[in-house]
Amino acid sequence: MVFPVNRAAGVVGAIMKSRLVNRLAIQNLLCHDESMMKNIAVFTSGGDAPGMNACIRAVARTAAYYGMEALGIIRGYEGMIENDFVSLPPREVAGILHLGGTLLKTARSKRFHTREGRDTAYAHLRARGVEGLVAIGGDGTFRGACDLTAECEIPVIGIPGTIDNDLEGTDFTIGYDTAINTVIEAVDRIRDTAESHNRLFIVEVMGKDAGLIALRSGIGSGAEAVLIPELPTDLEQVMERFEQGRKDKTSSIMIVAEGDQTGGALKAAERIERAYPHYDTRVSILGHIQRGGSPTCMDRVLASRLGVAAVEALRDGQHNVMAGVIHRDIAFTPLDQAVKHLRQPNPHFLHLLDVLST
Repeated sequence: MVFPVNRAAGVVGAIMKSRLVNRLAIQNLLCHDESMMKNIAVFTSGGDAPGMNACIRAVARTAAYYGMEALGIIRGYEGMIENDFVSLPPREVAGILHLGGTLLKTARSKRFHTREGRDTAYAHLRARGVEGLVAIGGDGTFRGACDLTAECEIPVIGIPGTIDNDLEGTDFTIGYDTAINTVIEAVDRIRDTAESHNRLFIVEVMGKDAGLIALRSGIGSGAEAVLIPELPTDLEQVMERFEQGRKDKTSSIMIVAEGDQTGGALKAAERIERAYPHYDTRVSILGHIQRGGSPTCMDRVLASRLGVAAVEALRDGQHNVMAGVIHRDIAFTPLDQAVKHLRQPNPHFLHLLDVLST
């Protein structure tokens, strides 16, 4: 059936109006359900990671969508102890999606390791009417949340925010994609000067316990060698390979995770300069530039998905789990299992590096 233009517009308008009314009615019903959670708080803890602001924004706006009040806790557990809370209505999180760092700041709290500190934090949460927490951070953040929930019985949903990508229960953590792209950009620039001077550059990246940043960025930047904490380091074997291919290359890049067994880039350079003085060796430590900067699209989308999932999980009655993404789908892992993994790196990536660095 074909409607005249005016009638068709009227039909479409009526349908849209009906859908809007139904949606508002459902939201209104949800907001007035006495069994539903009304007040939540979100905080960031540990090292900052690009995408944390996008996640805070998602938590605050999801709370508003469901008629809940969202509070932000400044400086993580330390702010919880000091009663440093701010309101997070949607307007307060406008314009932060693309920003690095964290609007709520972050800190490490020695006082929270004590029972007295946790009791004080919980007293402030109760005084503020907080019924559930969203904790954005890594292994230490989740261990703190486990201690709090064991003693105070407040539901917590964790969100993995760490550039190291070293947590069980998710394929990717917030900040990892931005960090490796920052490394790639830096190494691309370093290679330009390395080739101009026929140098060996040793580039140190973050990763005290996990070499995922080093390994993936090493493949992506075409590095000739990658040294990571998970595997024993045979520097002599690495240099023999460099020697074999030296005639065919105008430069060489070695990426070293800070926790590698050699002791980092400076220690590796000292050993190489003693044993192979004919190499013009330079060291570049990228340091905290890997934490900063505007998050990539992947990190913004991941942070948004996990922020929404965390609030909806609290509303659904879930507690003490981490929201992650496994095989592209949202998945929840108990907080005490979402810990830093120290397993062997992906053998496929190791093979890739071995083949492509020939």
